[in-house]
Amino acid sequence: MVAAALAPSCAACGHPLDEPSRGCVCPLCWGAVSRLPPPPWSDAEITVGAAGGHYEGALRDIIHAYKYEGRRSLAPPLGRLMREADAALLDGADYVIPVPLHPWRRLTRGFNQAADLAKELDRPVVHALWRSRWTPPQMALPARSRRTNVHNAFMLSPWTSPIDDCVVVLIDDVRTTGATLNACAKVLTKAGAREVRALTIAIAEPPGRSSHAGVEVLRHQT
Repeated sequence: MVAAALAPSCAACGHPLDEPSRGCVCPLCWGAVSRLPPPPWSDAEITVGAAGGHYEGALRDIIHAYKYEGRRSLAPPLGRLMREADAALLDGADYVIPVPLHPWRRLTRGFNQAADLAKELDRPVVHALWRSRWTPPQMALPARSRRTNVHNAFMLSPWTSPIDDCVVVLIDDVRTTGATLNACAKVLTKAGAREVRALTIAIAEPPGRSSHAGVEVLRHQT
């Protein structure tokens, strides 16, 4: 009884971990994450994007633990989930580029979750972007306000490696409306990138919307 009370708990469900040395999320929670990824997508500035899963259930809890509770040991398994979602998306890519945090948010959080994920994807990591102004968190905003929120919020880093004629993959944790990824991709395209792709852990439903048709089909299938 005492041992159970003192045992570390699962970062997702809160139950005591049987084997804490194997990670901070229990096998049941990892097993609850669907291995059927959402369909690929494209957007105004992005030729193809993919995600490891839907932002719901166990995966949402795991992402929260990673992002907001500082469970950085989750970056390797989440990176594997992203690679498994669409390995072809990384093929031929010259660089992976993490979506940057504003310096103040990076300081208060202690790390950039996208940068940690980028290191797990077996491609050269280039910090090509700066967030040039602070913006409210996208998750807190209605869909119609998100593009305005990140308009001109990113700029090319003056110390980045040249990306002329390169295929680059933007890395972030969650895609909702795609406003942040598109704003970043626009800067990279203007800087000469030949193609901008995107890869995230999960796709979330925009606030106020039920689900995209393709996502709904996948949910019924699972």
